[in-house]
Amino acid sequence: MAVAKKQFAQLAKTSATAALYVALCYVFAFASYGPVQFRIAEILIVLPYYDKKYCIPLILGTFAANIFMYGLPDMIFGTLATAMVCLVAISAKNKMAIAPAAALVNGIVIGGMLCFLFDEPGSFWFIMATVAAGEFAVVLAGVLIFAGLEKNNRKFIDFLKF
Repeated sequence: MAVAKKQFAQLAKTSATAALYVALCYVFAFASYGPVQFRIAEILIVLPYYDKKYCIPLILGTFAANIFMYGLPDMIFGTLATAMVCLVAISAKNKMAIAPAAALVNGIVIGGMLCFLFDEPGSFWFIMATVAAGEFAVVLAGVLIFAGLEKNNRKFIDFLKF
């Protein structure tokens, strides 16, 4: 019985995390998509630093959030970018490394995809820079929020564990 409870709790946490990512993308859709992005849901990309099991819901959430915007390219490349940042987050020695890594990965991958989709190859550097800047700001905010919660509440880390 205890195993079933733990599996249910893991499924619930996975589902809730993926749903939260999608909900944040849609609630803030005006800033979540396009050449200038400020995707609030990316605050959650810090979670794999605390437990690698968050990679799956974040990858699923990204895939789901990108279904209705730019279709297959966004589903593939957006999900790939999230998977790459998750790998950085689970291997990071310091959570402060996540923000610049996320900015670099998303700037290149998403910036390149958007240039291709909008057929604007001359603006690659501009789009890459705007995506990277938005990603850096949001993920840095996430790092600082989680660090503050961690510092002020020791039980917070236990809560994050699957």
